[in-house]
Amino acid sequence: MLDYVSVDYPEFVQDGKVLDAPEYAEQKEFAARSLALLERMPDAPGKAGLLERARQLLASVEARAPGAEVSALARAVAAEVIRIYSVAVAPRQAPDLARAATLFRQQCASCHGAQGRGDGPAAKGMDPPASNFHDEARMRQRSPYGLYNTVTLGVGGTPMRAFGELSDADRWALAFFVAGLRHPPSTISQGEQGWKQGEGKNELGTLRQLVTAAPAALAQQQPDLPAVQAFLLAQPRLLEPTRPGALAFTRSKLQDTLAAYARGDREAARREAITAYLEGFELVESSLDNVDPALRSATEKEMMALRHAIDQGRPAPAIAQQVERIDGLLDQAEDKLGQGGLSAEAAFTSSLLILLREGLEAILVLAAIIAFVRKTGRRDAMPWIHAGWIAAALLGVATWLVSNHVLAITGASRELTEGVSALLACAMLLYVGAWLHKRSHAQAWQSFIREQVTSALGRRTLWAMAGIAFLAVYRELFEVILFYQALWAQAGPGSQHAVLGGMLAGAALLVVLAWAILRFGARLPIGPFFVATSALLVVIAVVFLGHGIAALQEAGVMGATPAGHLSLPLLGIHPTAQGLLAQGLLVVAIAVAWLAGRRAAARSS
Repeated sequence: MLDYVSVDYPEFVQDGKVLDAPEYAEQKEFAARSLALLERMPDAPGKAGLLERARQLLASVEARAPGAEVSALARAVAAEVIRIYSVAVAPRQAPDLARAATLFRQQCASCHGAQGRGDGPAAKGMDPPASNFHDEARMRQRSPYGLYNTVTLGVGGTPMRAFGELSDADRWALAFFVAGLRHPPSTISQGEQGWKQGEGKNELGTLRQLVTAAPAALAQQQPDLPAVQAFLLAQPRLLEPTRPGALAFTRSKLQDTLAAYARGDREAARREAITAYLEGFELVESSLDNVDPALRSATEKEMMALRHAIDQGRPAPAIAQQVERIDGLLDQAEDKLGQGGLSAEAAFTSSLLILLREGLEAILVLAAIIAFVRKTGRRDAMPWIHAGWIAAALLGVATWLVSNHVLAITGASRELTEGVSALLACAMLLYVGAWLHKRSHAQAWQSFIREQVTSALGRRTLWAMAGIAFLAVYRELFEVILFYQALWAQAGPGSQHAVLGGMLAGAALLVVLAWAILRFGARLPIGPFFVATSALLVVIAVVFLGHGIAALQEAGVMGATPAGHLSLPLLGIHPTAQGLLAQGLLVVAIAVAWLAGRRAAARSS
């Protein structure tokens, strides 16, 4: 309603005269209803000042004040609502404008026309008439966020209905598309030149800033800013690689954490601290990892230490000092991420390491199981293994489609998926590792061969192998998708070819590694082969256990007690007491089971 007052009031009230009485009455109604709704909002710091501004807005409308004055006041009240109540006002990722064009033809063109001029076949006789998105005077007053709200909520008393059936991403895409319809190539080119020269970096440097600014308000700050906004609306991915909006969200939630802790609500403070990480900093982790992994690790560690301090009930000044430390690290992260796109060399190296880092564990598991099946001559088990990893690949593709086009996967969902997958994979790896170890001695192996001469491998073992193939591949593929999404955007058009080159090189190296494991595994004597294979699976199980606990801690499901500075993510070692203790206990349990097996084998011999 505040958005409509800011846009429509100047059109119907000019020089103190009402040009359209019904429309003016609607403006008064919107201003009055906005005030009434704000009075019912929960108490919050700044609410008194907000209500005073809202009353001033209503008084200005009733006094038929100049349009520019009322528009500026309505926008100011809206901005205060957003700030005080932490309203989410930006898309989670850069909109897909190609999809937006298709959606506009399907959903909007019948009323608004193919070019958005309000001349569609269904617009005849429409009251009020369908909006003309090329109306410069009107569109200069509308922010992309205001257009998003129109698509989302509709406009009561008009033919403009709400499009709640569309996903949030689709509604944002339509808002961007509509906001940019009137801009000719010359304006976009002008804005591009300005952006390259540094114009708009402070005013339009985040998706949040881009969508909440009306062109008219930008023009008052600097005449060339509307052209820069037009360019960024056409190229929103330029704002996605660094995701500084995520860091701003993190800072906001950290302040909410301090406020909740100061009023004695430790549970709310912990919840805000978790949200600051999952829905803020974690969104830039992949991008930051590509330029400064040590800074990413340090920030993640300090944010976990903040939650631990809250759980311990540390004094409020200590919590404030911890937040201050995190703020300093966020400043460094913002500087690193704001230095522009990656060079081709950095993009290639990052792409290569992502695939090697995330794919090696899955390759080792699959190669070990495939080598075992081949060595036993039971190739009839291969379809189970192939079914497992192929299903994981298909689900990975589906996950990418869902996360990009249907749902916004939250940070908690990401961490829970990774954590549960890792723990399930750990359990299955231990089961198959123990199964192989039992057959590592020649006598046990000969007995097993006799038992299996006329029957297939045990069903439970086959299912476990298929499950391991699925979980090992899906967990790594899930992370690879998230990392490559960030890297692709961060590299930019100039270095995306290097990302593809790194992917191909990484895939080739993984194939070579898998071939080497299979080739040399086939030459090992059966006893040492089973010992080596079971040991490999058990080691990876310990790694997965560490990853699983760390992911659940980041999701806030488990507590996290800092324990030293040792951090080796490649080995699943994270500096928390819970993770290290669980891994230590598992290693001890495996050692005890191994010794017991050795003694049993010696007695049977």
